[in-house]
This record gives sequence, C-alpha cells and structure tokens, in this order.
Amino acid sequence: MSRPSSSLRAAALADLDGLRCRHPGAFRTPPARRLAVAAVLAGVVGLAVLAMVRLDFSLMRLVNGVGRLGDFAVLMLPPSPEGQFLTFLKALGETLGIAFLGTLTASLMALPVAFLAARNVMPNPFLRFGVRRGFDVIRSVDVLIWALIWINVVGLGPFAGALAIACSDVGGLGKLFSEAIETADRKPQEGVASSGGSALHRVRFGLLPGVLPVLTSQMLYYFESNTRSATIIGIVGAGGIGQYLTELIRVLELQQVAFLVLMILVTVALIDLVSGRIRRAIIGPAAR
Repeated sequence: MSRPSSSLRAAALADLDGLRCRHPGAFRTPPARRLAVAAVLAGVVGLAVLAMVRLDFSLMRLVNGVGRLGDFAVLMLPPSPEGQFLTFLKALGETLGIAFLGTLTASLMALPVAFLAARNVMPNPFLRFGVRRGFDVIRSVDVLIWALIWINVVGLGPFAGALAIACSDVGGLGKLFSEAIETADRKPQEGVASSGGSALHRVRFGLLPGVLPVLTSQMLYYFESNTRSATIIGIVGAGGIGQYLTELIRVLELQQVAFLVLMILVTVALIDLVSGRIRRAIIGPAAR
C-alpha cells in the first residue's frame, strides 16, 4: 500500500503546475470562505477580550495568587488525618452511597422514558419532542442547584444529596440512552417481527439485548463522575465528605484537607479501574 501511494505522490508533485492549471479551484481558497474564517477568529478574540475586561482579569493578581497557592501547598504537607481517619472514612463511604443510590435511581427512571424519546421506538413526533425537551430542561439545572432545592425540601443530609444526583442525571442519562437505542442494529428487531413478535417483543428481545452493554457502560461512567459530584454537593450540606472538606478549608486545617483530597483521588482511581474492567467484561476487549 505504501509504494503505490508514494509513487502517486511523486507523480503529483512532478506535475504540480499542470494540476494547478487543470484544477485551479482545488488550490485556491474562495474569498468568501477566507472572510468567514477571519470573521470567526475576530469574533472569538473579541469575545475573549470582552470577557477579560468584564471579569476584571489581571495578570499581576494571577501571579500573586499562584505564589499564595504555592504557600498553601507547602502548608498541606504532609497530609495527615490528625486522629480523624475513621470519621473521614465513614464520610467517604457516605459519599459513595450518595453517588451509587443517585446513579441507580436516575438510571431506573431514565431507561423507560428514553424509549419514548427514541425515533425507532416512538413514532409520535410530538411525544418524542416533548420527552427530549424535558430531558434538556432537567439537565440544564446543575447538580449543585438540585442539592440546594432538595435540602430545602427534605432537610440537610445525604438523602438530599442522593435525590439531587438522581434528578440531575435523569436528563443526561435519558439523552444518552435514547441515542443508544436509536443507533441499535435493526436486524434482530426485524427477525423478531418476522417471526410474529409484537412491538413489545421487538423491543424486549430484539432491541434491549443489543443496547444493554452500552447502557451499562454509560451508567458506570456516571457513577464514577457522580462520586466527584457527591463530594461537591456535600459542601452545601448534602452529606458526605464534602462537609468536612469545606469546614477544614475554612479553618485552614490544610494537612487534613490534603489527606481528604488524597482519599478522594485514590477512591476515584479505584472506581475507574473497577468500572473499566466491568465495561471490558460486558462490551468486550475493545472497551476502554
């Protein structure tokens, strides 16, 4: 394959002037396209400059802040629980429970609704459009806002955190589930229909087995991501290790803060390792 392509390239380079004469359009960028590219670049640069001006961007403040960040890094060494290891471990387990329960609840809620948003399952365009826009509305609200809402509804604690993650993930998982369902192979569904199966049988035996590994992979990824989200929402009082993290930052107990951050990093790395192996076991060796 390399020799023919090399010889073709050499022949094209040798006849470059002739190619320019015969195909001038391939060697010349239209003025309108150049103008459009220049306009886009100018717009991006203009928006960047406007954002820096409105956000009071200052290079000196950034340099001074980096210096203070170095001072904080020195104060965080060595990481130490200072006798609070069991307390931190319990809070970390609470964070994992929030992430797991929230992800599981969101998955169970999103899966049946996702079929209503899939074009190859729901022929009614109005219902499909309404369900899709509903997913957009739900996932447009950040998990931190959902946490603040549920804290005011059910009170402080991990229950509010699990509800916040569940509400936030319904929209995202529903969108991903519906897209996976739409891209499913149609041949198994046609086989079930040709053998006399109903529409429900077509979905149950022809569609669901083919997309289930992809859906499982997406759920595992969301669980991994929600472990970090559960840490963040703990800062506003939704339970978990985030509560201790924000309190220790406020009182500048930086060695304990460093220990908590280290615990979170190790936990996320372990979850990534385990979920990666589960994905490979479900999807196959090609899964990452």
